[in-house]
Amino acid sequence: MSDTHSITGSPSAASISAGGVPRNTEEPKQLPENKAKGGTVTRPGDRIFSTLATGSGVFIIVLIASIGGFLLWRAIPSLQNNTVNFLTYNGQWDTSNTAAMVFGIRDLFLVTATVSIFALILAMPVALGIAIYLTNYAPKKVAGPLGYIIDLLAAVPSIVFGLWGLYVLAPAISPFAEWLNQNLSWFPLFATGSVSIAGGGTIFTGGIVLAVMILPIIAAVTREVFIQTPKGQVEAALALGATRWDVVRTTVIPFGKSGFVSGSMLGLGRALGETIALYIIIRSVQSSFGWTLFDGGSTFATKIALAAGEFNNQLQAGAYIAAGLVLFVLTFVVNAGARAAIAGKKD
Repeated sequence: MSDTHSITGSPSAASISAGGVPRNTEEPKQLPENKAKGGTVTRPGDRIFSTLATGSGVFIIVLIASIGGFLLWRAIPSLQNNTVNFLTYNGQWDTSNTAAMVFGIRDLFLVTATVSIFALILAMPVALGIAIYLTNYAPKKVAGPLGYIIDLLAAVPSIVFGLWGLYVLAPAISPFAEWLNQNLSWFPLFATGSVSIAGGGTIFTGGIVLAVMILPIIAAVTREVFIQTPKGQVEAALALGATRWDVVRTTVIPFGKSGFVSGSMLGLGRALGETIALYIIIRSVQSSFGWTLFDGGSTFATKIALAAGEFNNQLQAGAYIAAGLVLFVLTFVVNAGARAAIAGKKD
């Protein structure tokens, strides 16, 4: 009888080491093909989401480029038939003779920039104050409903703002506007303009209405950024004896200034393209812009809306499309400037 007993299921001699310890003969498992070296696994859902996100970004870029290309394509023939300098001409438009048209954007640019910047100057301090109050001073029972009411201003149609500005606001601020004109007329912005101050169809009235329209945009963005101020920084400042205003001044505002700038630029973009409200309020005039808030005139948007009846002719329509192209580029410049300003504040 052999000394070596055969035991069913026992490890083979090849699988036993010299010391009698079983040796692991299993081959190492292959890593999944979709597992990265860092240990993360790329699942099909991740690939689908990544593809959709990338496609969405590319689609937006292509869409914007297509809009710009269309505007340029339609504007070039009219610009070629323009007999004056498109950028510096400030007289009346005459597109009746399509072979020798006369049009330029100087006054349109000045009126658009003046009313939009005036509105922004009025709206920014008020929006900042609202955001500070709602995030740092107001009780929760007040902050919620008040913030909701302010946000609702953004849902009011432009035509309602226009009618309110012309028939309610203009008569109410007429005495103040006349006082400014009588006492500060030495300053160019308050000099006598081309339209009646009592009638209310001035850039001054339009700018105030526009400020009310962009106020909820700036306030909402600023408020959301202020809420994200790290609680640790706020509590540390309070623990060191800072007052509530000290906390706002040294912690909240520095943390949220980039959001405030972003919201302001969004509001400015909204103001540059506003049409119906300013179309109703600001009176169209024959004279050139006189650098005063008590002038009338046309913005890019209102000029295009006013001439909608001429769009049955491609060359005539192209003149106004050229103005729209400038507004399109101007909006891009404003947004690029805002992003540059925000990037410069990140240290």
